[in-house]
Amino acid sequence: MDYVRMGILGVGNMGSGHIANIEAGRCPEIRVTAVCDLKQDRLDWAKGFMKEAPACFTNAEEMLDSGLIDACIIAVPHYSHPKYVIECLKRNIHVMCEKPAGVYTKAVVEMNEFAKTSKAKFGMMFNQRTDCVYRKMREIVKSGRLGQIKRTNWIITNWYRPQAYYDSGAWRATWSGEGGGVLLNQCPHNLDLWQWICGMPKTVTAHMYFGKWHDIEVEDDVTAFVEYENGATGTFITTTGDAPGTNRFEITLEGGKLLAENGKLYMTELEMFEPEFSKINKVSFAQPKSTTVEVETDGLSPQHSGVLNAFAAAILRDEPMVAGGEEGINGLTISNAMHLSAWLGKTVEIPFDADLYYNELMKRVATSRRKDDVGGAVADLSGTYNTGK
Repeated sequence: MDYVRMGILGVGNMGSGHIANIEAGRCPEIRVTAVCDLKQDRLDWAKGFMKEAPACFTNAEEMLDSGLIDACIIAVPHYSHPKYVIECLKRNIHVMCEKPAGVYTKAVVEMNEFAKTSKAKFGMMFNQRTDCVYRKMREIVKSGRLGQIKRTNWIITNWYRPQAYYDSGAWRATWSGEGGGVLLNQCPHNLDLWQWICGMPKTVTAHMYFGKWHDIEVEDDVTAFVEYENGATGTFITTTGDAPGTNRFEITLEGGKLLAENGKLYMTELEMFEPEFSKINKVSFAQPKSTTVEVETDGLSPQHSGVLNAFAAAILRDEPMVAGGEEGINGLTISNAMHLSAWLGKTVEIPFDADLYYNELMKRVATSRRKDDVGGAVADLSGTYNTGK
């Protein structure tokens, strides 16, 4: 085939954004041929916005069984991500999942295991991996030029959201509707990049506040400390309550430091790796000499369109994707570990007990304030899905 016939499941903020990119010609090997949403006004928008009106559905399975699509973007509320990924894979429909991969790792493990049995391509919408700064940061770390990581720090507090944002949907910022707060909604990209560049931690200790800055039931302020296998440590600080906020990602290594901030990457390189310098130096307050430069990148950050173009190339020519679907579990594992640490008031080792996390989450779902008069996905106490259909 010459192009991919794409279905969009969920025509909300993200689904409509993907439609807009494709309609603007940014994804030349993709055509949207079908859309599905519970709300008729969203379907009407799609028909009016697109040059060629797509087939419209209010039932996901009907769209998947229509024969009108080769691939599908899953852009529904978080709890339903694994469910509909699996529904696509059952039918050998290629599937691109919006972040996060799911709400809890138990469901994502099942999704990943099922993916192994399907012939279809499965990708995650980790568009920040296309950012030239983070790609270059990872390249330098993985090259070994600066040695092993000693410390990582990410202050990512520019996710400010006013109360009106949370009041815009009954499912938002609730345990039953969204499954978490800033970690699950705003930070999946950061958590993915953190582990993609620095590796997975082995322990997590987190402190978080639930509804500290807003009238919500989930976390809106988080400070976490992690330890890595090689003895390195890291911190991750985030909130939706700071204005103005900060986005500063710093990695200290044996041979220097990398700093990503304000869309630029800086590298400080030591003349001699710090452990070696400390061993041979005889002067009490001496420091290794260093030079700092702004790192040149290729300047390319194609974001969502870049992920979709790679996805189409994977389908049409078996080329590599930006992020395989199975990688979605990594950042979610860190997020779940942070929640579990805060709930239990202790350090959590990775891997943790996925059933314990699920049970703790369901305790909070049981008392969630979510209203049931708004369509969307919500986990019931048995762990099945109510999509509001």
